[in-house]
Amino acid sequence: MPYPKISPQIIEQRLQSRFKDEGFLSLSDLPNPAMFKDMERATARIVKAIHTREKIVLIGDYDVDGVTSTTLMKMFFTEIGVELEWIIPNRFRDGYGLSPNLIPRIKDYDLAITVDNGIAAVEAAKLCKVNNIELIITDHHLVPSILPKAYAIVNQKQEDCLFPHDEICGAQIAWYLIASLNRALKCQIDVKSYLGLVTIAIIADMMPLQHINRAMVLAGLQLLNRSELPAIRAFMEKLDKVALSAEDIGFQIAPVLNSAGRMDDAKWSVEFLLSSNIYDARIRLERLIDFNNSRKITEQKITDEALALVNPDDKVIVVVGDDWHEGVVGIVAARVGRYHEKPTIVLTQSEHGDLKGSGRSFHVCNLFKITNSCRSLLYKFGGHDAAIGLTLSKENLEHFKKQINENYMAENYDEQAFDPDILGELSFSDIDFKLVNRMKAYEPYGQGNPRPKFITKNITIEDVVEMGKEKEHRRFTFSHKGVIQQGVLFKTKEVFEIGQTVSVIYGINENHFNNRITLQLMVEKIY
Repeated sequence: MPYPKISPQIIEQRLQSRFKDEGFLSLSDLPNPAMFKDMERATARIVKAIHTREKIVLIGDYDVDGVTSTTLMKMFFTEIGVELEWIIPNRFRDGYGLSPNLIPRIKDYDLAITVDNGIAAVEAAKLCKVNNIELIITDHHLVPSILPKAYAIVNQKQEDCLFPHDEICGAQIAWYLIASLNRALKCQIDVKSYLGLVTIAIIADMMPLQHINRAMVLAGLQLLNRSELPAIRAFMEKLDKVALSAEDIGFQIAPVLNSAGRMDDAKWSVEFLLSSNIYDARIRLERLIDFNNSRKITEQKITDEALALVNPDDKVIVVVGDDWHEGVVGIVAARVGRYHEKPTIVLTQSEHGDLKGSGRSFHVCNLFKITNSCRSLLYKFGGHDAAIGLTLSKENLEHFKKQINENYMAENYDEQAFDPDILGELSFSDIDFKLVNRMKAYEPYGQGNPRPKFITKNITIEDVVEMGKEKEHRRFTFSHKGVIQQGVLFKTKEVFEIGQTVSVIYGINENHFNNRITLQLMVEKIY
């Protein structure tokens, strides 16, 4: 079934329709912190702890959202002159979030606060009570049927929470807690100045860039671009940027911040973000870049091995390796899934002998739903529609593979359905700076507001040039009905012939080079 032909006017209508429910919100539309269930209770307890000089510890998470949430809280407490110890659990030694493994390290504290984790920490909460540690949980993940026993739980997904926006990240809740504390303590701190770091978390945690998320990101990008934080200055130096975009955060900054937790310990990312001068920030950034380079090498090796194990007949790909690095299996699942255009789960053997790993969905498949139906075969399971984490025994592997493929078939997904990110079939004659400027009005693009993609058919390849150290990229000159456009396709070994007639799926961007601005097609697929 062909994609509908579209014009610049139709493109604008389609982009407007993404915001039809709430329109474009601004910071003045942010709900009051008190709309969160338990926010005022949590605030009052922390204020009491500050006034009575209790020992407070913060427990974060090892992804960008958790790292950023931890940084925000530490920065605020430092700014108001209050001691706050922080712990980021180590992915390999401690496991995720507030776990029983952490209790020996926090048993001498009076108050523990979680950010971006804790909503499922039932056992750890019991141990906190045994050790006379009062617990405040702030989290944004799905609420389980059994809640941990805590003094306060701030999570917008609780049924009786009045906060109007469901899809927000842990750093946003941490920011709201800071705003609430700032008011209660009468501190006069400019909490809006923290929105730059919050923006990094919103984008990295793939929150939909709509409603208050869009407002916070737009404000946050402006703050980042004039930020005096040494970590941000070091990043902009390294990227050779005078202004950061949402894509810069998603594709350049977030992977670097994530890499420490994936390859070693996320504390290095927090220490980088907390750098007090540019010299420390530069040195700490180099360490993170080393982690990221190591991550890329490891990821490529495992991806190659995983691709060799794929059964092309499976609807849901499940592959297993004996010693694959646990920190990169989620990224590998995404890469294998994109290559085969199928939902993919990548598992590796844990130190306990079980199989542990991550899955990423593809196109119309709700991976959480079809895996949830296999829950009786799993030790641990969590996630959302597009990404999951799971643990199972080796004995259950074949049964799990069979069951999840049957579940996929039972859902009767339309694999030929339109890619919803492709707005339609566009003529090259409609591609100009006027169209690009129209699309800029709907930035920032990302989750929930994807950058527009188009398809054009019957394109002639007039020229193709290999680029990159390993000739893994291609630069094209295309023609369509007498109109020429330049395009680039990254990370491909495919061979293309001059004179070939093809269909191309692409986005459009401005290429700034040698003080000239030209339009180029960011090619996603040629067939």
